[in-house]
Parts: sequence; C-alpha cells; structure tokens
Amino acid sequence: MKQMSSAALPATCGELVQGTLDGIPCLVSCPIDCYSIAEIQLKSVPGWEVPHDAPKTIAALRAGLEYLGGTLWGGRLKLVSDLPPGRGYGSSTADVGATLYALGQAAGCPMAPDQVAQLALGVEPSDSTVFPGLALFGHRDGRLYKSLGPAPPLTVLVIDSGGEVDTLAFNRVDHRETLGRLARQHREVFNLLCEGVMRGDWEAAGKAATLSACTHQVILPNSLLEPVLALAEEVKALGVCRAHSGTLLGLLFDPRYTDLPAVTAFVARRLPPSVTVTPYRLVDGGPRYSASVNPPAGRNKTDIRLGTARI
Repeated sequence: MKQMSSAALPATCGELVQGTLDGIPCLVSCPIDCYSIAEIQLKSVPGWEVPHDAPKTIAALRAGLEYLGGTLWGGRLKLVSDLPPGRGYGSSTADVGATLYALGQAAGCPMAPDQVAQLALGVEPSDSTVFPGLALFGHRDGRLYKSLGPAPPLTVLVIDSGGEVDTLAFNRVDHRETLGRLARQHREVFNLLCEGVMRGDWEAAGKAATLSACTHQVILPNSLLEPVLALAEEVKALGVCRAHSGTLLGLLFDPRYTDLPAVTAFVARRLPPSVTVTPYRLVDGGPRYSASVNPPAGRNKTDIRLGTARI
C-alpha cells in the first residue's frame, strides 16, 4: 500500500456534443485546463476525514473502498476544488474521478479508466473526462465508449453567466420522446465531430459543437446562445460549445490564428458585466498524478473544511 497519493481530473466547458446514438444517451465532454485535485492518505484503522460538502465524492470513496476490498482502512480525503455546481464545469465528475484515481494509487492498485467510470456511474451520470484524450461515452449507463484520440490543440473561451441547473433533477426528467425526434441530427453531429477530430479538421469539429448547442435548445434553452452565436461570427470562432445540463457556453478557437487577449476583451465588452469570459486550453481527459496543474481559482488551498466520518 502506497499510503498517500494525489490525482487531478480536468473540469469541462460542458460538452462538444451530446445526444443519443441508437437510443443510447452519450456525450463527448469538452475538458479544459482547470482541475479538481484529490489527495488520499490511508491509515490502517477505520475512520475518515472527509469534506463536509461533498456527498457524491464520499459515496464514490465508499464504493472505491468496497471495490478494492479496503473497507477496514481509514484515512483522509482532501479536495482542492472550487468549481461551482450546476453550470457545466463537470465539478462532480472531476471530484469523483480524481478521488477514485487517487485512492487506487494510494492503495497500490491503480484503477483503469473503465473501472473508475463504472464506479462513478454508480453515483450519478458521468462526464467522459474520466477517460484519456477525448472520448465518446454513454454517460448514463456506460454502454457506449469510443476513444477519439488526443484533444485538438484549441482554445476554449468560457462564457459563464452564473446560475445553476440541478443536474440530478434534470437527469430524472424523461426526455426520450424529444431525443427520439432529434436522433438523426444527433447522429450527424457525432459523426461530424468524430471525423473532424480524426482528420484534424477543426472547423468541422467546431461546426459539430455549434449544431449540438443549437439542437439542444428544445431541451434546455440558454438565453445567451443566440448573442454568443452572433459574436462567434464576428470574431471568427470555429464554433460554439455548451453545457447541455448547465449554463456555460464556450467559443472554440485555433490559437495559431487568434489574438486571444483582444478577442477575450472584445467578447467581454459585448456581454453583460455579470458574465465572466475566461480563456482555457482544450486538454485531454484522464488523471494527472503531479502537482503541475491549475486548481480552480477562488479557494485558498488551505481553506478545506474537513470533518470526521466513518464510511
């Protein structure tokens, strides 16, 4: 047993595409270079120090301990994350995935991505960021998985208008009839994205994201989408991505042909003052086992509330 390990998993700017394929709900997350970091320290006696405000992560920790046969262990879970919930940053998956990867490393039994995905799905629907690179993933039941390869070298200008969508309540709503009507459009956007990534055709990938964002308006309207689509034309973005169960929007750029500071300032001026506009890199999903990642801004690393729980 290694005793201690830390792992980081990227946040998201929602999804590049989301919908159904052959009736299976699935998505391709849009991972960005902002991370949740989980640190696990194991002890040989029961009893855990865990964050007070992370019930999903604690449930995943419990499931991971049962999976590894370490239910008699105790220890400490520390989370460094300030991703706001319900906006599309993939906060739950980032916390849960980082915790499970760190637990496996600390126990000397590293977990494969498919194992982490199945444990995470036992808590709630999961983003595809638990897998390396970009991945097409059946986010509700894990029945579908396809690796799309490394993430394109693009920039995502994240547009955050605040607000919150209750993802658990949203996922309980039966959208099957609407999704059935959109099945053809969803297949088109998934095919366009997969082919674009495979060929290195970033314009096709951006078009797929835009089509997915627009198609989803009948399921979860976003009042900022139309203004952002107009801005995308003005600044020559490759496309617009969105959180399909959140409030975030994103503009996709090829950084080689973009004056990013100028574009960021221009977009910010054209949106309400309450909207934040922040550039990130599109990055690979999967865990990082070093400290050389960007934790989310806003929380002092030492300001981690811990309590004691027996799990």
